[in-house]
Amino acid sequence: MISTLLIIVFVLGYTAIAFEHPLQINKAASALITGVLCWTIYILQSETTQIVSEQLLHHLGAIASILFFLLGAMTIVELIDSHDGFDIITQKIKTTSMQQLLLIVTALTFFLSALLDNLTTAIVMTSLCTKILNEKEDRLWFAGMIVIAANAGGAWSPLGDVTTTMLWIGGQITALNIMKQLILPSLVAAIIPAIIVSYRFGGKKLTSITESVCTAKEKRYGRIILFAGVGFLLFVPAFKTVTHLPPFMGMLLALGLMLPAVILVVASYVRGRIFTTLKHPMLTGVKLWAVLHLMANGDLGSIILFGSVLAWAVYDRISLKRRADAGAPPIPIGGVTNDLIAVGVGVVVYLALLFVFHPLVIGVPVV
Repeated sequence: MISTLLIIVFVLGYTAIAFEHPLQINKAASALITGVLCWTIYILQSETTQIVSEQLLHHLGAIASILFFLLGAMTIVELIDSHDGFDIITQKIKTTSMQQLLLIVTALTFFLSALLDNLTTAIVMTSLCTKILNEKEDRLWFAGMIVIAANAGGAWSPLGDVTTTMLWIGGQITALNIMKQLILPSLVAAIIPAIIVSYRFGGKKLTSITESVCTAKEKRYGRIILFAGVGFLLFVPAFKTVTHLPPFMGMLLALGLMLPAVILVVASYVRGRIFTTLKHPMLTGVKLWAVLHLMANGDLGSIILFGSVLAWAVYDRISLKRRADAGAPPIPIGGVTNDLIAVGVGVVVYLALLFVFHPLVIGVPVV
């Protein structure tokens, strides 16, 4: 009886998600209601609520890991975009053929997903295409091809997909063997759909890409952010798969990288070149602070706390790009002297947080 009721609730909820537009009900609301109702029915008929609670927290942790991975990846992509880093790539595209552009994007996605992972690659390449394509339908076709190419490219590399990564870490497969066995099937899985989709764009020309209006200085900063962002994205799977280190090493890494986060927060008030480069160093520092604490703490409470702070910082940064009102009166911007002051004050505040505030107020000694 209970199983039948759960199936009915699930099917109704999934149907509401599928018919989001005709019903005019946001699929997020349908999914939340369905999930809560299913778990409520399950726990009410259970003899031991503790076991059900542990199961719920286990599944919530698995879902949260995906969400926070996306938040981290989107933060880096948004940072690159806010500094016009993608303009460096779009300005290099000289073709006017939509067919050629589709093949170029497919090839880039295929090989990039082997180095990163298919999810991060899909996010980066989709963001790149939104800079090039103007029509929504074209973006949807390119996004679909990007998903196919990212999954195909991630299959032949031990770093490209979570499944192959887990098998590689567990010793079930070797990196060289999986590359030899799957490179040709992966190429076929990417090339055939690309050829089929390319016929849709036969003879269609690409609208001229808008020329970048960035100054030479802004282009230099954008290039730095682009390479740094892609480098950090490459660092994530490499660090996870190569080191196999326990969580306390994440704490040590977070401890060392917290210093720039504090300096960035100070630089938002003592404004110099750091401020003019990052535009919003306070939010950058908060995001770095949240991500590092998520790396160092794996419990559910920390995930909810620091994940919420990270989500707020990402939302606020996106909001600032679209906000017409500057808000409070502007703070005067200085030069290198202000940067030196920001670094000095940041180091002092960092040491105070490290040795005094954290153990006394938070109750958790860092060192």
